[in-house]
Amino acid sequence: MALEIFAYQCKKCGQLHYPYRMVCKKCGKNEHNEFDPVPLPKEGKLLTFTNVYALPPDFNVAKLGLGIVELKNGMRVTGQLKIPHPKIGMEVSAKIEVVRESEYSKNYGMVFYPA
Repeated sequence: MALEIFAYQCKKCGQLHYPYRMVCKKCGKNEHNEFDPVPLPKEGKLLTFTNVYALPPDFNVAKLGLGIVELKNGMRVTGQLKIPHPKIGMEVSAKIEVVRESEYSKNYGMVFYPA
């Protein structure tokens, strides 16, 4: 089973949203079922990055790399970086992985690797 993360496209004007929004930021449409799910591409370019050191206890790492990536469709997303020496502008590709796990739940997100 391949995991996907979705953007949501307004049926009225075509604007893509990620994460999900109740109201389209372009045309203001807010009726039920007015958005179609669209899989996000998994390739993009690293725009910026940082390391986080003060993590909650349910992260089992001492530091966490985070980056903002502009995907091939122009959307920007935040995801974890598994890149030893990230560089702004580098090409990256994502895998959908568990990014946080607690006793009763698993949260999935984009984890970026060098392309």
